Amino acid sequence: MADPILTRHDADDVATLTLNTPERLNALSNDMLAALKHAFEALEADRTIKAVVLRGTGKAFCAGHDLREMQAARQAPDGGADAFADLFARCAEVMQMIPRLPQPVIAQVHGIATAAGCQLVASCDMAIAAEGTRFGVNGVNIGLFCSTPMVALSRNVPRKQAFEMLTTGTFIDAHKAEALGLVNRVVPAEQLDSETRALAATVAAKLGAAVQIGKRAFYDQIQMPLDAAYAFAGQVMVDNMMLRDTDEGICAFLDKRKPDWA
Repeated sequence: MADPILTRHDADDVATLTLNTPERLNALSNDMLAALKHAFEALEADRTIKAVVLRGTGKAFCAGHDLREMQAARQAPDGGADAFADLFARCAEVMQMIPRLPQPVIAQVHGIATAAGCQLVASCDMAIAAEGTRFGVNGVNIGLFCSTPMVALSRNVPRKQAFEMLTTGTFIDAHKAEALGLVNRVVPAEQLDSETRALAATVAAKLGAAVQIGKRAFYDQIQMPLDAAYAFAGQVMVDNMMLRDTDEGICAFLDKRKPDWA
């Protein structure tokens, strides 16, 4: 029996999802997108998990869409138009599920993250990259502008830098990605797993309800004008303050003791 293309391992309130088609550089094939959607749906309903790590096996984190699969779709009577529209719509759906998940999602990136693979990194809430990792939205090099990856990329890095990457197809290294804000930090390759797990453990140790409230509010307010964002965020804090465990957390801080969270 073949290994699953996407695996999940839970430990210490953290779920690790692993893209597991190394022979295809963990490409976002139709099957991989379906597997990710299923996994995200399960996580959305799972209140035992407080953080998620997304990683890949083999030489690369993710090399984007499966070009061989895409080319095969051209055999359809419409030349593949319907298949392409469906592919990009399903990919967009999966990418948008990440910020909507109640748990923070951390990309653990190594090797390369290209095109839709770079989009996947940009869609995650946080990212840690190994030294030597390369990032690119390089579709333009083969005549396919990375328009859907552009959506996530341009919401992560400065506009002119994103446009240069998109129009030149030039790769950037991990340290440039950190400087631009695409990843949170760069670590030696041998420390990638431990550093990512340490970040996930730090997040998972917080009051889950507060983090869930905060993540949802983060993405909601960032789309609002400043005055509306403050009004919205103020009510979010009121709602957060009314939680029993928030009361307990504040009391514990004032009493200099560990909170007794339910």
